[in-house]
Amino acid sequence: MKALVVTHEETSRPGFVGDRLIERGIDLHVHVMVPDTSQPADFHPLPGDDFDVLVVTGSYFSVYEDAIKPWIGAELDLIRRAHDSGTPVLGICFGGQALAAALGGSVDRSPETEIGWYRISAPNGVDLPISAGPWMEWHHDRFHLPPGAELLASTEICPQLFRMDRSVGTQFHPEISVELASEWLYAASDDYLASVGIVREEILAEVARNETANRRNCFELVDWFLDDVATS
Repeated sequence: MKALVVTHEETSRPGFVGDRLIERGIDLHVHVMVPDTSQPADFHPLPGDDFDVLVVTGSYFSVYEDAIKPWIGAELDLIRRAHDSGTPVLGICFGGQALAAALGGSVDRSPETEIGWYRISAPNGVDLPISAGPWMEWHHDRFHLPPGAELLASTEICPQLFRMDRSVGTQFHPEISVELASEWLYAASDDYLASVGIVREEILAEVARNETANRRNCFELVDWFLDDVATS
């Protein structure tokens, strides 16, 4: 099996998600949309639809911002075609927002930024199919579910996990590791981090404390996606 992993910058790699897909015998083709984030309109065109699984990762960008209009439409079309053809789709953070938008939902600014480790909970009457976490959050936007999608988990701030047929979107970052978090933090400006109240060393220490459990939880999420969602 082959998975197309659509990333949006060099630092939005699939991390633990990719590790588990490889362990499950799936070949990864990683496509980076924007080679230089200072030039978001300059992008690598998406490959064709020759894949068995589609994974869409996070991004510094927002689904709705003008800077990425040259390519976001093509990405949403790719997601929509995959979903409509029954190809399993996993969207992570920005990828979850893109999945929601592609299937008829929407994305807007979150009423509150979530950065750090949060537990998620299922709505009344719904069995949470993955760990309650805590999971790593780093987002300023939120998704609103497409018609017909099932909400599986939320925080007090916004939806965190939804499923629609063979597609799953998360708002949290199951892929996070100390290596990835370090890259994100040191790519961010001091002014930005100060504006959201982040101290690099504190966030990295939190990731280090949670990394082993997060790897286990992430692997369980990928297994659920492959074994239950993708085969439904």
